Amino acid sequence: MSDKINQIDKDLLNEVSNLDNITSGAYNIRKNGQGIERKVTDNVNIVTKTDKPGIDIYVKENTKFEFIHIPVIITESGLTDLVYNDFYIGKNANVIIIAGCGIHNDHHKDSQHDGIHRFYLEEGAKVKYIEKHYGEGTGDGKRILNPVTEVHLKAGSSMEMESAQIKGVDSTIRETKGVLEENTNFVVTEKIMTHGEQFAKTIFDVELNGENSSTHVTSRSVATNNSKQYFISKIYGNAKSFSHSECDAIIKDNAKVVATPEVTANHVDANLIHEAAIGKIAGEQIIKLMTLGYSEEEAEQEIINGFLK
Repeated sequence: MSDKINQIDKDLLNEVSNLDNITSGAYNIRKNGQGIERKVTDNVNIVTKTDKPGIDIYVKENTKFEFIHIPVIITESGLTDLVYNDFYIGKNANVIIIAGCGIHNDHHKDSQHDGIHRFYLEEGAKVKYIEKHYGEGTGDGKRILNPVTEVHLKAGSSMEMESAQIKGVDSTIRETKGVLEENTNFVVTEKIMTHGEQFAKTIFDVELNGENSSTHVTSRSVATNNSKQYFISKIYGNAKSFSHSECDAIIKDNAKVVATPEVTANHVDANLIHEAAIGKIAGEQIIKLMTLGYSEEEAEQEIINGFLK
């Protein structure tokens, strides 16, 4: 990598995108609001937008099992970065896209990244999309991340999305929207942990417009100290379709978790299910681990780690 990337940058990149694997396949690295390094391949082209900040990523049809990394890092306190990334996935392509943002803030001003990612999958295309968010630094300036993901699935296509907030993010509003045509599948798995005074809000909005379209949304979260989390899921069955949405949360201390399911069946063959469970760690779970030699604190952390796996 170029000399534009220092050790702090490398540490952030490793947290959100696995530094050792970035250079395998196509990639675009964005730092403090600017693209600083890029690589394209025969099957994946990355083009800088001319009308707004961001990039267009084009994947040729029938491309198989290529990796695309598009990490963002911020090390400048007081910076607000807004970026629009559009992905155009050709027919029958099958690719893995790894995104995410890491913020290092050692000062008093807030640092913020708002990433709007739009996916357009042609017929038969498959995408696995992995997005990680991470914050660190000694300053009292906030680390703010507001990702928006829009997914448009044409007939026979599918997308799997894994989203994780690792730690250190003071405030986040995460929006995921999906519009599904016939014989499509959209699977979303979210993992999030908040502590201190942190705030997190997740909004899922999925339209099942095509026959035999389906979605499965899973959110697992842990809220501790005085943090607050809100989970909102809206799913619309506009055709013969299936959905399963579930929110499982562990709550500790003075934290607050609110889960709001909304399912709307606009077709007689729309089968829509929502489940939510919020509660503290069961005492018997802690006692069981303590009999194996764990301290109470270690037992609690082990349970949390297993829950978020």
